[in-house]
Amino acid sequence: MGRFHTHADGTVHTHADGTVQRNAGVGDHSGYQTGPLRVEVLKSILSENDRMAEANAADFARSAVRVVNLMSSPGAGKTTLLAAVLGRIGEAHRVGVLEGDIETSLDADRLDGLGAQVALVNTSAGFGGECHLDATMVRSALRCLDLEALDLVIIENVGNLVCPAEFALGETAKAMVYAVTEGEEKPRKYPVMFRAVELVVVNKIDLLEHLEFDLDLFLANLDAVNPSVRTILASAKTGEGLDELCRWLLGPR
Repeated sequence: MGRFHTHADGTVHTHADGTVQRNAGVGDHSGYQTGPLRVEVLKSILSENDRMAEANAADFARSAVRVVNLMSSPGAGKTTLLAAVLGRIGEAHRVGVLEGDIETSLDADRLDGLGAQVALVNTSAGFGGECHLDATMVRSALRCLDLEALDLVIIENVGNLVCPAEFALGETAKAMVYAVTEGEEKPRKYPVMFRAVELVVVNKIDLLEHLEFDLDLFLANLDAVNPSVRTILASAKTGEGLDELCRWLLGPR
């Protein structure tokens, strides 16, 4: 789990650089005066989320539905891509979208009427305005989707390059949308997100001719962080890469 990880032996050991790490159980939180209490709270939060994620996964498996957790930073173009995807597969395939936002129904409204069941989770509504979806939020929205009538559910997570990658939702697969306007260095600056996913959709490539953006450098940075990840170059404006993205989302047939 990204920043929070558990050591099995609970021992103190020395790293190659000579520093000593005391394995408190969840990461290194020596900078916090709350120390062990903070560690236990984090462990409790993540354990409860994992338990709920397992329940979600069981429901998805029972309904034989593929679930994709789609993540990105704000403004990377997830919703626009989803609208284009639904325009291609929304009528021919049984698709549901679980839309996550802190406030408003703007993105859910954009996707309504494109052939998919759409459910909305606002994290400000009883969930503290969190910057990510968690398994409990997803479970609360499942009652708005008829899973038995679906083959694919796409969870559009809250726009954030950090926290969404750390919370399991019970999904079948994780993917992210990255826009070329974000800079080549992002995989190195936000490795948890880029390591967590199976697919990176490199979006807005129609803008490349207008940007001083080094695509080869970005791909090299991505390979350094996640050498096994798949990439799709895409543009909702031109349609490039959308058929390939649709096939990936639908999964093995």
